[in-house]
Parts: sequence; C-alpha cells; structure tokens
Amino acid sequence: MSYVDGFVLPVPEKNLAAYRRLARKAGAIWKEYGALEYVECVADDVQPGKHTSFPQSVKLKPGEVVVFSWIVYKSRAQRDRINKKVMADPRLANLGPKDMPFDGKRMFWGGFKPVVEL
Repeated sequence: MSYVDGFVLPVPEKNLAAYRRLARKAGAIWKEYGALEYVECVADDVQPGKHTSFPQSVKLKPGEVVVFSWIVYKSRAQRDRINKKVMADPRLANLGPKDMPFDGKRMFWGGFKPVVEL
C-alpha cells in the first residue's frame, strides 16, 4: 500500500494563476525527489453544508475557491524522506507566508494510510 498527503486550502480567484505556477514548481520538485503522484484540484461542485463542508473547513471568503491536493508516495518512510528533502530544497527556501498566493493559516493537511486501493 502507498501513503498519501492531503491538503485543503482557500485560494483567491485572482491568485489562481500564481497558485498554479507555484504548484507546478513544487510538484516538479516533489516528483524529482520520488513522489509517485502530485495532484492539485480546484473546487467545481462543492456547496456549504449544514454542519461541515469544504467551504466551511477553510472559512471560505467571497472571491475565493477551495483547492484540494494530494501527493502519493510508496510508503510513510519514503514520504518522510522526500518531505525532508523538499523542505530543504533551495528552490522553495525563499517562500514565506507573504510569498504565498493563499492564506496558509486556513490551510489544513495530513498524512493518510490507504485502506482501499483499486
């Protein structure tokens, strides 16, 4: 079985092009270090729910969209090794909160062990 990192974040619609550029750059670096798959998706059919939803999870504001992303690895150990290298990579080192085209305080993420893979 593989291992998956998942991310959900709000991106201002006006920053989608900048986000896409950053995601392409970051994705290429993750893949270079061994990630099996890197996917970034923009919400197309998500609605606020009664109790919770993608928009509510990131406190979505007018003019923003939800981005749902994931990275697939061979294993948790491989993920930990790859992420350590990515975080130390000088091509991403100069990215601080002010350089991001989204509000990182409303982003959430986590690592997941698949229970079904078809």
